[in-house]
Amino acid sequence: MTAARHRFVFRSVWRLSAPPEAVYEVLERAGEYPRWWPQVREVRALEESSGSARIRSVLPLDLRITGRAARRDPAAGVLEMEITGDMEGWARWTVTGDGAGGGRGAVAVYEQRVVVRRALLRRLALPARPLFRANHAAMMCAGRRGLERWLARGLDDD
Repeated sequence: MTAARHRFVFRSVWRLSAPPEAVYEVLERAGEYPRWWPQVREVRALEESSGSARIRSVLPLDLRITGRAARRDPAAGVLEMEITGDMEGWARWTVTGDGAGGGRGAVAVYEQRVVVRRALLRRLALPARPLFRANHAAMMCAGRRGLERWLARGLDDD
């Protein structure tokens, strides 16, 4: 049985100015994340629906994970993957139209439920929990900014 102290639940909401279809198209190409998301240091395809990644935010700690596509539903705006490696669990993007003010923007909701597996992370899971949460928040903030810039650049080319 996994101790509760080893579990992490994250949720981030990104409001973006691009249309939801454009946001979804970028998010479904995980192999390109390092081009716009600085903390996603490396992504390597393993098979058609899986890959490995090295992630590092503010803390001097690389996380290595393998992701396998679990759900891909463009009509619902859902991308979900199973995660193994330094963390085990799942992550999901849900992209919808913003609709605020009649705009064409999007809302991308990122949800993640994982259990840390790496020995160091397990030892630090309780005492360093606030740091891990802040580290994740910094990564998500930078990801949102990077995605907004990436989308703006792509939309300007149209």
